[in-house]
Amino acid sequence: MAWIGLDIGGTKVYGAVVENEKIKAEAKRSTPSEGGPEAIIDALVGVVADLGGAKRVKGIGIGAPGLIDRKKGVLRHAPNLLAWVDETPLGPPLSALLGDVPVALGNDVEVGVLGEHRLGAARGLKNVIGMWLGTGVGGGFVADGDIHRGSHGLAGEIGHTIVHHNGRECGCGGRGHLEAYAGRRSLERRAREEAAQGRQTLLVELAGEERMKSSIFAKALEAGDPLTVEMIDEAIEAVAITVASMNTFLDLDMVVLGGGMGGRLGDFLAPRIAEQARPLMFVAGAEVRIAPSELGDAAGAAGAALMAAAAL
Repeated sequence: MAWIGLDIGGTKVYGAVVENEKIKAEAKRSTPSEGGPEAIIDALVGVVADLGGAKRVKGIGIGAPGLIDRKKGVLRHAPNLLAWVDETPLGPPLSALLGDVPVALGNDVEVGVLGEHRLGAARGLKNVIGMWLGTGVGGGFVADGDIHRGSHGLAGEIGHTIVHHNGRECGCGGRGHLEAYAGRRSLERRAREEAAQGRQTLLVELAGEERMKSSIFAKALEAGDPLTVEMIDEAIEAVAITVASMNTFLDLDMVVLGGGMGGRLGDFLAPRIAEQARPLMFVAGAEVRIAPSELGDAAGAAGAALMAAAAL
C-alpha cells in the first residue's frame, strides 16, 4: 500500500508517494508567505492532488518545522513559516479536506533524518544526527537505530544550540545560536544589512528584492563574492563547533547535511566542516563521517511517509 509524505519548508512544500520503501512520485509547490494557515493547508492539498490524490493511499505524513503536538496534530510554533499562526491545528483540517484520510504529524527535520536513515546516506547506521541547513537550522537524532525525541519532543533542535556566547541575534530572539550563523534567513538578513551600509555583494545583485534562495548563495560563492565567502566560512566554523560537541557527547556514526542550503552546497560544505571539526573533538581520529543528503529535497517527504506508515 502506498503512503504520501509532505515536507513543509520555508520556501516550498515537497511531496512524495512511497510504496515498499521506494519513492514512486514527487511534486512540489511554493510555501505561501501570507494568507494564514489556511493558505498553507491549501498548498498541501494541492501537492496531494499533484501526486494523484489521497484515495489510493493508506495515509499521509507531514513533516512540519517547529514545535508540534503529535497527538492533536497541532503545529504549535513555526517561526520560519511566515503565514502560520501558532497553536493552529494542521493534521485534522488537512484530513477533513482530503476525505478523512489518516494524517500523522512530525517534525520536518526528524522525518528528513528518518528518510536518510532508511533510504539514503545513513542506511544501516545506528547513531546519526541530521543537520538541516535551510531557512533555519533544524536537527534530528537517530539513537541505536531509532528516532530519539527526548522527554518533551524537543530532541534535535540543534539550530538553537549556542556556538558563540552573546553572539549574533537569532530569529527566535536568542543570541549566539547556530541558526544565526548558518540559517539562510539569517544570512540573507546580514547580507541586506551590509548592503544597506554600502558594502557591495553579488547576493543582492542576483536576488534583487526577491528571497535569496540557496541557488543564489551557490552562484555568489562560486563567483568568489567576498561577503558570501566570509559568511559561509563563519557558517562552516559554527557547524564544525556543533558537530565536534555533538560527537563528543553522542559518539556518532554520521552527521548528514540536508535542507536547501545543505543540499545545494553539501558537497562543498561537508569536507570543510569535517576538516574544522576533527581537531576540536575530544577523541583524536574520531570516525564520525560528515556527508551530504543522498535523497536531497525528497528526504523529508519520504521520511514523512515512512513515519505515517509506522504511526497509523
